[in-house]
Amino acid sequence: MRQRLSSEPDRYRGRRRVPTPPRSRYAAVVTTALVGAGGVALFAGNALPDAKSVSPTVLAELKTASALSEDAAERANAADRSSRDGERVDAAAEAEVWCLPLKEYEFNSPYGVQGEELHTGVDLVAPEGTPYVSIHDGTVTKAGWFGGYGYTVIVANADGSEAIYGHSSELSVQEGQEVKAGDQLGLVGNTGLSYGSHLHLEVHVKGEPLDPVPWLMERGVDIKLQMEPFHSEVAIP
Repeated sequence: MRQRLSSEPDRYRGRRRVPTPPRSRYAAVVTTALVGAGGVALFAGNALPDAKSVSPTVLAELKTASALSEDAAERANAADRSSRDGERVDAAAEAEVWCLPLKEYEFNSPYGVQGEELHTGVDLVAPEGTPYVSIHDGTVTKAGWFGGYGYTVIVANADGSEAIYGHSSELSVQEGQEVKAGDQLGLVGNTGLSYGSHLHLEVHVKGEPLDPVPWLMERGVDIKLQMEPFHSEVAIP
């Protein structure tokens, strides 16, 4: 298949946080302070036998110290919880899922110059009607007939790149639809300028086509060996 897009518009932390001592340690410190301060006060008062004889000022100071210690411990624990929660949110935001567009296929016709033209994607041969899916989260910007590509789906991926899925027999999405990695986009076909039933996959970055093989390899997907990240929870139909 020889195709180009020249006729189409060009678009396409780590700080180590010192662990906060558990509340039990703060309680131990406060208890020790209370016992020590109380002992000093008693000896200073000639070891008076009755607690009522302890200076009201000393008792007030002890109560204040206890309250301050409890407050400091609570604030420290709250800050620690907030920090841990923030780290979990950041980790979730940074996690990205990439997957293969098909479950089983034959890798055919790689990216590169063929004859006098540049084959701007890769061809994955599979029986007509085989479901194919989105390789990443994104937004469908095209779902319909696209010249030599036949029935095509174009997805603006969440990372700013763009994926083109051509020669479909049927489409399962509509323009403007939000999709996740692994969501079905359509069925493999032989529409447009096609030599047989297959999925033509292209990846564009800043409007320029790139070889999908190394580009996807950097994201943990080996499209030639049909391998994807082991942590992927995507289930391809």
